[in-house]
Amino acid sequence: MRRLPIYFLIDVSESMVGDPIQQVEEGLATIIKTLKTDPTAIETVWVSIIIFAGQAKTLVPLQELINFYPPKFPIGSGTSLSKGLGHLMFELRKNTVKTTQEVKGDWKPIVFLFTDGVPTDNTKNAIAEWKQNWARTANLVAISFGSETDTQQLSELTENVLHFKNTDTNAYKQFFKWVTDSIKTSSESVENNKTGFELANLDENTLSKIDLSKNRKTDFIDNNFVVLSAKCQNSKRPYLMKYKRHISLDHTGDIATEYRLVGAFQVDNTYFELSDENATNQKINTEELLGAPTCPCCGNQFAFAVCQCSKLHCIGNEEVSTCPWCGNQGSYGAGEGGFDVTRTQG
Repeated sequence: MRRLPIYFLIDVSESMVGDPIQQVEEGLATIIKTLKTDPTAIETVWVSIIIFAGQAKTLVPLQELINFYPPKFPIGSGTSLSKGLGHLMFELRKNTVKTTQEVKGDWKPIVFLFTDGVPTDNTKNAIAEWKQNWARTANLVAISFGSETDTQQLSELTENVLHFKNTDTNAYKQFFKWVTDSIKTSSESVENNKTGFELANLDENTLSKIDLSKNRKTDFIDNNFVVLSAKCQNSKRPYLMKYKRHISLDHTGDIATEYRLVGAFQVDNTYFELSDENATNQKINTEELLGAPTCPCCGNQFAFAVCQCSKLHCIGNEEVSTCPWCGNQGSYGAGEGGFDVTRTQG
């Protein structure tokens, strides 16, 4: 039986932390559960998951649908689309079975790319390699989670660039149903000796094609969110504080940009493995950030203390605190005015 390889290339950068990545985990679990009840999909579909942030890795190697169990997703720093594409092309070269006189090769692989922001690296070479070597031998569908994705770069990869309006839980359910239906129709197509790539009908209220005529400039940092990395003083576990951009008019009628707290989220040490070692040292002033969370790891009242080493950690009511990054000990107090802190790439 010829295989229909399905690859999910998923952005796990800091801006996906919290509800978005949880919805992706639940959505993929639903996709797999539903496809396992479809006789045609069981016979043809193989699935792999590749994740990318500042680095990329294979989270689930290409395997038969029946053996596939959805994983938990880590979070990393940065949105290196070039490394994500590079790793995808490596996996395609390694796994694709070509047709010979003795063997019927795979059907064209289908790639679903999920991303919610702006690439934080130069994607020119990776996109050129994709267009030269894979654009005709694989089908790629790029889905923008939200309205702030760099769709201009996605349009260089594929004409199938879609906008997912991730407004609520029901929207996520409708979106993943569309992905499931698209895989089903594609597997039925190969069974009937057709193209093997047939997307399901779009629900315009949830998913729509993007106008690719609009250009967007990439500045290698995702300014739709500000994410700060920190460590818990007690557990030494890393966590992320996420702020979302909000644009309003000030009292003079001028446009004002600020970032409002979304929440603080525990991550594991995989975060550092998936982060870009060469990330730029970007700063933001705390005056631009609205809200300060408690520590999501231990519940300390303040998750936003800055050590002399410039790293962030939590503090409680202790007289002397110990920085979990450098081991420096000292007492903390409140100051007036804002100060600069290092932000992640997003």
